[in-house]
Amino acid sequence: MRAAAPALALTLLLAALPAAAETRCGWIDNPTPGNWWLTDAAGEWTLAEQGGYQAGGMDRIPDLSTGEWVATNGPHGYGCACMDAETDGADRIVAIFAVRQLKLADCAADPALPSRP
Repeated sequence: MRAAAPALALTLLLAALPAAAETRCGWIDNPTPGNWWLTDAAGEWTLAEQGGYQAGGMDRIPDLSTGEWVATNGPHGYGCACMDAETDGADRIVAIFAVRQLKLADCAADPALPSRP
């Protein structure tokens, strides 16, 4: 039993550590209030849904309209960005740690991303 105690302590310590952040780059969409998605080479990731799901750290998304932003519905629209985030491994961003806005041309030139009008 004593020999198992250090292994158990290490297992509990590692389980308490946060998951590693991934850097994901692509089109960031905010088509309507409260709805946010990121589309990267792996697919579409939900950041927030109006009246429902919201990733932790949404306040870390800067005002993207001050950079290259395409307004499609009042102030809502899309841009290009990279974010350091944690995902659920399926289709949701669960935590946002940092967001860096890129030029629209960066996403437009990426063959792994869908084209935008």
